[in-house]
Amino acid sequence: MDLNKVLKEPIYFKIISFFHENPMSIDTPRGVAAWVGEDRQNVNKALLELSKLKLLTAHAGTSTRGYSYTRDTKMIKSIEKSLKQLKKEEAK
Repeated sequence: MDLNKVLKEPIYFKIISFFHENPMSIDTPRGVAAWVGEDRQNVNKALLELSKLKLLTAHAGTSTRGYSYTRDTKMIKSIEKSLKQLKKEEAK
């Protein structure tokens, strides 16, 4: 997986940035959509994809699904490095 390529998708960048800044957060697609200012359907699709990539963890409840940040420290370091690089590129 090319993490930089994934994070260049604006919705993925916003979602991963949210969870990176709030690593203990567990939230529903509705909650994440509110935090990142995106349409809930698009956020839901993005959350599913990010969980398939193991960047997020899906938690199935009885009536909804919650998502949390990966606990893989190696992955978190890679994400941090990619986020910093992409933010530098944006600033140019």
